[in-house]
Amino acid sequence: MRAIGFTQKLPIADDNSLTAFFEPKPTPAGHDLLVKVVATSVNPVDTAVRRGTTGVLPTPKVLGFDAYGIVDAVGDAVSLFQPGDRVWYAGSFKRPGTDSEYHLVDERIVGPAPKKLSPAEMAAMPLTSLTAWEALFEQMPIDIDTPQANAGKTILIINGAGGVGSMATQFAHLAGLTVIATASRPETIAWTQDHGADHVVNHRKDLVPQVQALGYPTVDYILELSNLNQHWPEIVSLIAPSGYIVSITGSDTPIDLRALKQKRATFAWEWMFTKSYFGTPDMLSQHDILTRVAQLVDDGQIVTTLTQTFAPITAANLRTAHELVESNRMIGKVVLTNESESD
Repeated sequence: MRAIGFTQKLPIADDNSLTAFFEPKPTPAGHDLLVKVVATSVNPVDTAVRRGTTGVLPTPKVLGFDAYGIVDAVGDAVSLFQPGDRVWYAGSFKRPGTDSEYHLVDERIVGPAPKKLSPAEMAAMPLTSLTAWEALFEQMPIDIDTPQANAGKTILIINGAGGVGSMATQFAHLAGLTVIATASRPETIAWTQDHGADHVVNHRKDLVPQVQALGYPTVDYILELSNLNQHWPEIVSLIAPSGYIVSITGSDTPIDLRALKQKRATFAWEWMFTKSYFGTPDMLSQHDILTRVAQLVDDGQIVTTLTQTFAPITAANLRTAHELVESNRMIGKVVLTNESESD
């Protein structure tokens, strides 16, 4: 089968930064599905892994996590899917990625695909949906099904126009929260408002006076999706007593958690890959989340965050998509597709 990968860190403009190669088509066993990949997206984690690699790898590493595809074969322990099923998922950090013709993935982190979206529209959503859902509804005490109970609660989403922010804004809006999202350009401000933000503040300026000028001295929840070190003093100032903070970005230097002691605030990391990486007992929850999100899509309650599509899935198109993500000016998601293969 054909795949696209890299063996060393090179500037994305270099034709050898991502190249096509051939390897044997894998065979599923146990809980694995063999999926024929129809569409895949590029996330910041893809570019971070490529740029963070040192030395020369002995064999090409295949990136790609988001996928929409068709089940080609199943392992002997599979019970959730069968060949011919249309699925979407975000894959595992420990296994080869979705930038390939066929891909092995554990059924427990796979969901049935929505019925009302195109392959490209679907491939834009799994990783960001899982990250946003786990951050809001597992790491924070928010229930999406009790919007009346959440009325009057506020959440600040830092970087509302990115992939995760675009999904988190929609989920938080459905949950009944007052959503304050950050954006700095006219097009990103409009995007966050279109996806459910009640208010928009500029993350290039001090967030504290901007949020307080809206009438909120503090907020109940903060979801940090951009630069934790940069925003940490603002987060400490804005979080309400007994509030909840979740970050997905990590920190270049240690953060002072003692600053939260007086407010008895809770801080947590969110990493969407934790369940599949460690094989946790709750891995199946990602199947359940993707099943629920697919239903929300088909019911018209949330929308895809796709903004750009390249076809077909080639090394050249993948390099272009990586370059877009590395620009740090992306709104929503960029997807590559072999859409005719879904016919």
